Amino acid sequence: MFNKGDTVLYGSSGVCRVEGTKQQELYDITMEYLVLKPVYDENSTVFVPIRNKELMSKITPVLSEKQVYEFIDNIPNEKTLWIDDDKQRKQLYQDIINRYDRKQLVQIIKTLYLHKTAQQKKGRKLHQCDEQILRQAEKLLYSEFAVSLNIPIDDILPLITKQIEKTPDCS
Repeated sequence: MFNKGDTVLYGSSGVCRVEGTKQQELYDITMEYLVLKPVYDENSTVFVPIRNKELMSKITPVLSEKQVYEFIDNIPNEKTLWIDDDKQRKQLYQDIINRYDRKQLVQIIKTLYLHKTAQQKKGRKLHQCDEQILRQAEKLLYSEFAVSLNIPIDDILPLITKQIEKTPDCS
């Protein structure tokens, strides 16, 4: 179980602080909820039913500072996840975002960053769908990294792009 003040990840809500627990009655049934407050969305509150093991299993601690730097340092070695078919690529990327698979989020960000750079050299833009996926992946991952490193979220992008640009064959 998590304690008040813990920093955790919860699905598309991203990084949250545990506010505590709360009992709430709905249709004459009283249930206990874990109350989460998204760090980057102060107007939201997430209630996770404590008895719902599936939903509770989706709550995970954020990475430590050391783990974040290991992720960042390994970016040049990560493979890319490009799929030519737009529909298949969008589906795969959305599945990864929904699962919050950190390693694959890094791969998506790296893939789309490199593709965007290649497109810009040709005078083209990234497809709108890819741009949206890139923003989603960055928001999720960078918010966790920023909280773990105790730095502003805007300071994460330069760390990531510096590592992506160290990728062999990246010119």
